[in-house]
Amino acid sequence: MGKNKVCIITTVHPPFDTRIFHKQAKTLVEAGYDVTLIAQHDKSETVDGIDIIPLPEPENRFSRIFGLSWRAFWLARRQKADIYHFHDPELIPIGVLLKLFNGSKVIYDVHEDVSKQILTKSWVPGSLRKPLARIYSFTETISSRIFDGIVVATESIAENFNRDEAVVVHNYPRLEMLPKFPENGNKKDEVVTTLIYVGGITKNRGIKEAISALSFIDKHKSIKFNLVGKFPDSNFKEEIQALPEYEHVQLVGWLPWEEAWGKAQRASIGIVTFLPMPNHVNALPNKMFEYMAAGLPVIASDFPLWREIVAGNNCGLMVNPEDSRDIAKAIEYIISHPDEAKEMGHNGRKAVEEKYHWNQEGEKLKNLYDKLGD
Repeated sequence: MGKNKVCIITTVHPPFDTRIFHKQAKTLVEAGYDVTLIAQHDKSETVDGIDIIPLPEPENRFSRIFGLSWRAFWLARRQKADIYHFHDPELIPIGVLLKLFNGSKVIYDVHEDVSKQILTKSWVPGSLRKPLARIYSFTETISSRIFDGIVVATESIAENFNRDEAVVVHNYPRLEMLPKFPENGNKKDEVVTTLIYVGGITKNRGIKEAISALSFIDKHKSIKFNLVGKFPDSNFKEEIQALPEYEHVQLVGWLPWEEAWGKAQRASIGIVTFLPMPNHVNALPNKMFEYMAAGLPVIASDFPLWREIVAGNNCGLMVNPEDSRDIAKAIEYIISHPDEAKEMGHNGRKAVEEKYHWNQEGEKLKNLYDKLGD
């Protein structure tokens, strides 16, 4: 196989996004592809064999969708790539134009079920959500027929496409990125129980309910809740900071994956209590598998798919994410059963090493690229 040129495009995700950069782009470089990444960044540089072409940070959502996308298009056209791989719904028109004007192969990577997401977007007026969701679904279905490959993050997203070619590439951890699991378990603070949440800090991800759960826990238990990520909504940030339980919260902010791993390994419990929104119940959040890989017992929303993974591998407890008391009971159970908690952590790590890892997903991605390169 020749060294085909690949251009990956995102106007939404950071340049070192775990799925885009550390998993997909690195996998393609290792397979012999010449990879360029167009993303928001402060400089042009080459990292781990990937050439990064920077985009400026947009002032707002409007300028990102209607300004930054077109800038990305012109930068992408100049690359004259053999394969273009874009990651954001707002880039669908750009993907179509690259196909038409450059005559290259184009892959659409679908991370989320966007039509379901629209139904819960707070910035979309309620009366417009269903019509916009239908319009988007129709646009995505029609335009996807033009593309040469569709990559989706879950089986449920694949159902949106009436074609067998949709390739499910799960967002599992990359084994090479996993820290070595200590034989005697993670080194933790035995006095303080540390909860951890890693990711975007939003209302729909059940952060308020998880923090409020601390009010129902025995006051004699010392608990700290680390939030590793950013608040996209400043109003929600103020709402969270006004909670009485916020005194137990440490807002760590966004961290590079290596530092986030370190935080996770020193924590006691991983929290992934998304609210039961249409786009959540069949999602496979990366953070759930990362907690498992870090050897943490997981407290997760009791969705059928998540129950199959967490309860099915005996690596955590399921809760009603809308019920802070239920979350509190799960936290107290894990605190009160340290040996069982340690076993849950080992079970989660073992499940990732044996089943839920990127190596097998990377093979699916390489097979798609090899097929397009023939």
